[in-house]
Amino acid sequence: MGCGKMHGMEEVSNPMKVILASPRGFCAGVNMAIECLDLALKTFGAPVYVYHEIVHNKYVVETFKKKGAIFVDDVQEVPPKSILLFSAHGVSPEIRNAAKERDLTAIDATCPLVTKVHLEAIKFAKLGYTICLIGHEGHDEVIGTMGEAPEAIVLVETEDDVDRLEIADPEKLAYLTQTTLSVDDATRIINRLKGRFPSIKGPPKADICYATQNRQEAVRILGTEAQLVLVLGSQNSSNSQRLKELAQESGTPGYLIDGASDIRPEWFDGVEGVLVTAGASAPEDVVQECLDYLVEKFDAKIEARSIREEEVHFPLPKELRKLVQLS
Repeated sequence: MGCGKMHGMEEVSNPMKVILASPRGFCAGVNMAIECLDLALKTFGAPVYVYHEIVHNKYVVETFKKKGAIFVDDVQEVPPKSILLFSAHGVSPEIRNAAKERDLTAIDATCPLVTKVHLEAIKFAKLGYTICLIGHEGHDEVIGTMGEAPEAIVLVETEDDVDRLEIADPEKLAYLTQTTLSVDDATRIINRLKGRFPSIKGPPKADICYATQNRQEAVRILGTEAQLVLVLGSQNSSNSQRLKELAQESGTPGYLIDGASDIRPEWFDGVEGVLVTAGASAPEDVVQECLDYLVEKFDAKIEARSIREEEVHFPLPKELRKLVQLS
């Protein structure tokens, strides 16, 4: 192990170096969603219902369950006149209507960057375009976006999907993307679309969010100095999965873990450099827990490295601010 332990008087190897990547962890959209749920619980008391997981992180969800949040996958599970918070990933108009029908007080914690994609989908659909949505089937964000114009949107997951597309009017074709994709994967699919359909239109500004891009860039740049990459995040977190895959594509073993308890000592055989990062929905607590483990087990030396500063902040939704003032 690259841990600098002594056998007799001979040192086996150098102390393990841990590069702590920045930016990492919570993005502005996740921060806003978590603040929404925290404030709703403090203002109105438990229970506050949440449609789907507030963010895709086991630790965050379990923490809120203990505070009295109830996560549901069906609006019909929520008692009439209750408070219902929509998660950061966004919801379809069908879900909004179902909440109204049950006379629920809805608080929309959708990330504004996801809302941007919804608005683009509505705009293109009204203009009569077929929309290729690049994303992962079944992901909450994709379900919500497709729900804005289901008759106009075709899901595209791979370059092969592009080759199989049959479009009635290639002159009225547009593409949008899920906000948490691999930049490289999305670029390949977009290029394939442009190759097949030269007149295809895209969004005025790229849909993949700033935080996803920044975290991927940090792994791409700093991962070259490590023999192992640890990504803090949950298995159902799309942007966290992409960070792990990015490490693996460059030939470095990468592991996606919820916390230090998931770490396996055998991963570190012969490893002297480790990169630690976190997906956009992973809290800093679990990062610090992981660093403490590496220091304790391997006498690791931590070196914080930043490739970019993030200063994005999203205000709380208007309806929540109004409700707080009224209460």
